[in-house]
Amino acid sequence: MTNRIVLNETSYFGRGSREKVSEEINGRKLKKALVVTDSGIAKSGVLEMVTVYLDQSKIPYIIFDKVKPNPTVSIVKEGLELAKAENIDVLVAVGGGSSIDTAKAIGIILANPEFSDVVSLDGVANTQNKSVPIIALPTTAGTAAEVTINYVITDESRMKKMVCVDVHDIPVVAIVDPDLMQGMPQIIAASTGMDALTHAMEGYITKAGWLIPDMFHLNAMALIYKNLEKAANEKDIKAVDNVAYAQYIAGMGFSNVGLGIVHSMAHSLGAYFDTPHGIANALLLPHVLKFNGAVCPELYINMGNAFGLDMTGLTNEEAVDKVVEAVRELSKKLNIPQTLEEIGIPEEMLPTLAKQAINDACTPGNPREVTVEDITKIYQEAYR
Repeated sequence: MTNRIVLNETSYFGRGSREKVSEEINGRKLKKALVVTDSGIAKSGVLEMVTVYLDQSKIPYIIFDKVKPNPTVSIVKEGLELAKAENIDVLVAVGGGSSIDTAKAIGIILANPEFSDVVSLDGVANTQNKSVPIIALPTTAGTAAEVTINYVITDESRMKKMVCVDVHDIPVVAIVDPDLMQGMPQIIAASTGMDALTHAMEGYITKAGWLIPDMFHLNAMALIYKNLEKAANEKDIKAVDNVAYAQYIAGMGFSNVGLGIVHSMAHSLGAYFDTPHGIANALLLPHVLKFNGAVCPELYINMGNAFGLDMTGLTNEEAVDKVVEAVRELSKKLNIPQTLEEIGIPEEMLPTLAKQAINDACTPGNPREVTVEDITKIYQEAYR
């Protein structure tokens, strides 16, 4: 059996590493950038922490700040038209997963114009050319979009989150600078951190798991579990650094082995109700972990050990329950909503959400075989 690892050409880590953005653009002889971000980042002063280096190096750029959480096909098309009109040859994505995912879609289509409808990128698209170069600077510590071969775009017409998987979309450069994450509001730091923990845990137990991604996932979940509360609630500098690096490490893993039904179910919530992805993952994770524990309890012992829990002498069921409870308690300490009812999801929609989730690109990676009825039951357990 052959296993594959796809990573960035170059990655930078550390506070102040954002200064490398202009060096990378000039070193690659690129001429004009489209800075892809959202209006909140653009207004907050965080964007200027990056563009100041473009200004100092006199690199021409245009700002596209129309990205929103759960970015849509129409947003991608708007950014694409701007990129074409301005003769862009490099994309600088500054923001969370939504900004980086939007940049990925734009970059792929610029290099592969036959996919300009956007919706044909759904799933594993047969693109032939690498994306226009993307330099990704995450401002949240969660999605790891800067190091993955995946991106998610919502097709409004089908009420579907398209999970696009393409080795050609990975940013050529990732710059993980915790300075850009330090000022995140508590709920964003908390929810994106729980997204990263979901990546590490789902990636570890997925069907495709193997030695190298396992190493990434176990180390990532250890760092996140031990640091996220301090990072989100106290803004502890060392903890923020650790979570920033951990979410990248998790991305190195799950991007190459896939995920499971926490993400399938979260994607349905995002498509129908625009639920923030990190909140959806955090809310669903304990319930899905309990469901999956029946088929791989030995992996839960390893995850508990990574958390620093005492797993000595536990039965398989006790080991699963201990890990599930640890995740639930962390989520509560972070003030994450605990039920679907709490975030306003209509109970009568649960069967519809389940039918969408069963066909999601992440579902086949789940370690336990699952039916629509199973997913509906998990949604019901998470409802109140």
